[in-house]
Amino acid sequence: MSAKTKNLEPIIAIVGRPNVGKSTLFNRLARRWIAIVEDLPGVTRDRLYAEMEHNGLNYRLIDTGGWVPEGEGEFYKNLNDQLEIAITEAEAVIFLLDLKEGVMPADRMIADKLRKAKKRVFYAVNKVDNSGQEKYAYEFYELGAEKIFPISSGHGRGVAELMDAIVEAAPGVEAEEPAAQDEELETLTPRMAVLGRPNVGKSSLVNRLLGEERLLVTSIPGTTRDTVDTELEHDGKQYIFIDTAGVRRKSKIDEKLERISSLRSIKAIERSHLVLLMLDPSEGPTDQDAKLGGLLLRRGRACIVLVNKWDLVGKPELALKKIESEVQATLWHIPYAPVLPVSAKTGFGLKALFPTIDKVFEQFRRKVTTGELNRALEKVMTQAPLPHHRGQPLRVYYATQVRTRPPTFLFFANYPEIIKEPFHRFLSSRLALELGFMGTPIMLQFRARKKKS
Repeated sequence: MSAKTKNLEPIIAIVGRPNVGKSTLFNRLARRWIAIVEDLPGVTRDRLYAEMEHNGLNYRLIDTGGWVPEGEGEFYKNLNDQLEIAITEAEAVIFLLDLKEGVMPADRMIADKLRKAKKRVFYAVNKVDNSGQEKYAYEFYELGAEKIFPISSGHGRGVAELMDAIVEAAPGVEAEEPAAQDEELETLTPRMAVLGRPNVGKSSLVNRLLGEERLLVTSIPGTTRDTVDTELEHDGKQYIFIDTAGVRRKSKIDEKLERISSLRSIKAIERSHLVLLMLDPSEGPTDQDAKLGGLLLRRGRACIVLVNKWDLVGKPELALKKIESEVQATLWHIPYAPVLPVSAKTGFGLKALFPTIDKVFEQFRRKVTTGELNRALEKVMTQAPLPHHRGQPLRVYYATQVRTRPPTFLFFANYPEIIKEPFHRFLSSRLALELGFMGTPIMLQFRARKKKS
């Protein structure tokens, strides 16, 4: 499998100790709320990427997890590895420091690491929120900086001057003229949210597809706290994967930060076209997965169910039939979703993933002719008893498709108010079958039209 990340613009990495304000600066430069901002050390655990523009020039921005030199174990080793990868990728590095805490031993260790990397480093002292506080930033010159940039990432003070200096040292790519806002052109690249409960292997899957350790992977449940957008090219086609934090039951979420992460995962659904819903075969689909399925249907998102860790399954053929039956029973909201057994660890089943994504994304954007739709509708309306209103049966005069992503059909009927959920669900599933839809919901709308005399 050939996969690579798209990297055209110069990269700027933001590094520093935990809780110095890296994510706040990242969000300000990216001009949108991407990284979680919380007053807890170590909130950002993965490298986050975003596009940014300054004075007509484009850059790629990386937010990194806070470096914890005294940390021990697998988790802290991965954090340090992520920092080193970000520094290696970057053309320029913003070394963010904390005015209120002053120079700390970890700052000196990071400065030494940056000197060895021989990168363009811009020393920014954060939390200079008020005029006159700049004089306290001079102590940071002991780190070997040629120039100190006093800034406030929260209020924006000094950030433009910092970026002006970066642009002068590392010019970005000239921004193109804005293209016409054609909705179809804007959505040609499929965006996929990788969703599932904690520790089902979401980050491991994206890493396997990338062929590199882009995302932080450990055996600790709940490692991914942010949603992480990763651009990927495969067989000449572009894809965007949104790795998300695991979604847990509300009763299981004790920390405020975990609640934020779960909400961010749900928001990732709204930013995606297609969801890769990952399951663990040892547990099968749970009630929480069913709630996610209901959310996908309400949001009108295409879906592929990935059963990960298939390398650990005994008697695969019997296990697949069992898991497919369980998916149909528990995830009844999304009967349209194909089920693929995969292993992020060994790569099993991943050859079928991209063709399935292409097919489902094609169906998600599919346009059906009015004639084809009405022929299918006529056939379906004979397959079940029709609801009645005062002795008069429901009659649908005709239907037309009014949008794609997802395919949405408008029906003109005599008594649309008598269409209840069971018949609505029947009509949707049977039409999808007759029209050959796969992987995507079809949405139905009804409008009253009196019968002509």
